[in-house]
Amino acid sequence: MTTVTEVWLRRYQPRPAPAFRLVCLPHAGGAASSFREWGAQLPDSVELSAVQYPGREDRVNEPFATGIPELAGSIALALRPLADCPLVLFGHGLGALVAYEVARVLQAAYSVHIDHLVVSGRRAPSLAVPGVVHKRPDQAVIDEISRLSGTSAELLRDYAFRRFFLAAIRSDFRLAETYRAEPGPKLTCPLTSVIGCDDIEVDAFHASCWSDHTTGPFTFRSLPGGHFYLLQDQEAVLHLLSICFAQRSNCVSG
Repeated sequence: MTTVTEVWLRRYQPRPAPAFRLVCLPHAGGAASSFREWGAQLPDSVELSAVQYPGREDRVNEPFATGIPELAGSIALALRPLADCPLVLFGHGLGALVAYEVARVLQAAYSVHIDHLVVSGRRAPSLAVPGVVHKRPDQAVIDEISRLSGTSAELLRDYAFRRFFLAAIRSDFRLAETYRAEPGPKLTCPLTSVIGCDDIEVDAFHASCWSDHTTGPFTFRSLPGGHFYLLQDQEAVLHLLSICFAQRSNCVSG
């Protein structure tokens, strides 16, 4: 029988006794396989899991999520059994909002305080603004994707890929563009906000306002690249995450 954890998480390289669990949440239009290669580059002490949203890859026949709160509640339930060791959440774009809401649910509903939240390429929830890309014609959605440089032009010209991808990306744009953070207690965990220094969507001010959403230590980082800097320099992102693990290890050993 498939467990709720197995439905939502893909563990490409399970570790027998991890010191940390890194859980990655994809960007709009993304899927768990976006993080497949990360596992081999992480220390043996870190187990990587990637969230698989409904309607993607091996969940392609399932309906898309109707809202971020619903999505976060299901993911938090799936993560609860994995809280036997420190959890670090990483989310990019839409994934940053989902990761934040997952952390809130874990803390409020299950008294699970994650070890670190790393949000990437997204303005703080308190600065959320409405959007209408999800309501636009197909070509306008494709133009927006191209503007952000998240998907190759060659793939977008492929009719079969585009037909499938547009449904997923439109659904994800709707989730992000209609999202509004509900009032509630702040997180207590360390929080790191990261952007590409040439990101045309999020600047340093928007990213730094994530500090208002936790009582824990806050760090802002800017890495070379645009909105999808993590695709251009995966090594830099993994190095940043390794700092989070090292800081925790130092605290425990101290």
